[in-house]
Amino acid sequence: MSCLNSANDECLSLLPVYCFDPRDYGKSSSGFDKTGPFRAQFLIESVSELRKNLEARGSNLVVRVGKPEAVLVELAKEIGADAIYAHREVSHDEVKAEGKIENAMKEEGVEVNYFWGSTLYHLDDLPFKVEDLPSNYGAFKDKVQKLEIRKTIAALDQLKSLPSRGDVQLGDIPSLLDLGINPSARTSQEGKPTMVGGETEALNRLKSFAADCQARLTKGGNQKGGNNSVFGANFSCKISPWLAMGSISPRSMFDELKKTISTPSTPRNGSGDTGLNWLMYELQWRDFFRFITKKYSSAKTQVEAGPATACTGALA
Repeated sequence: MSCLNSANDECLSLLPVYCFDPRDYGKSSSGFDKTGPFRAQFLIESVSELRKNLEARGSNLVVRVGKPEAVLVELAKEIGADAIYAHREVSHDEVKAEGKIENAMKEEGVEVNYFWGSTLYHLDDLPFKVEDLPSNYGAFKDKVQKLEIRKTIAALDQLKSLPSRGDVQLGDIPSLLDLGINPSARTSQEGKPTMVGGETEALNRLKSFAADCQARLTKGGNQKGGNNSVFGANFSCKISPWLAMGSISPRSMFDELKKTISTPSTPRNGSGDTGLNWLMYELQWRDFFRFITKKYSSAKTQVEAGPATACTGALA
């Protein structure tokens, strides 16, 4: 949230933007769908709720289907933007897209401000440089498990208004057909539980998970293994899709569970005896993979290939 808060604090007006990059859809070189119908629908629902949440705070969301480096330049010209605020990503395709955006904005004299998010531990707090990141999880965990986790930044109740200059149309949120995806493909699993995208569902699931953890600890029930356990593999299917989509952050998850569990303790290994321990275990693994991806996607020897991914940004 530091990205949005900073943009709101430093600018006179704010134009939140989400781009559905067409390069994310269709078939890959291997013949597989780049984005399947279930993930695409989940994303559409997430963006729809993001627009509603921004609208409730006095703002709104501009939605476009197009390449971010082209869409953002066009919008920046239209409103006379001075800067772009966005979160850094880590994979090769996303880093490549960020480079294209920076180059395009540099030609227009628009400043690009990137912020770090999406991990439990902040990049700047790591006790080593990214290029010195341990190549195995055990060594990584030993170095980071005593780090202090930054507090969650509260969401703003009110945002700056949209720019008065330019007649920017908000744009429609695309359907599956608009993205070139056959909606009938989703009927193949009809009758099975579906996941609804968006922050509201993410928070509801987190609260439910936290309550289950507390109930099991209070009753002294089995906390390891088993198909009905709230820990272990069953944890991931409850939370990870919303975490991956950015509907909820790792630190907000940690804070919520820490408030719920009556006697949380920092995990010493992956088999902790509280929901907070399991959460830490899962999020530390997730951090390791994101940081190791950044380490190698940032390498100068990285071979350039593949499409750019969708990009969110705010113009100010």
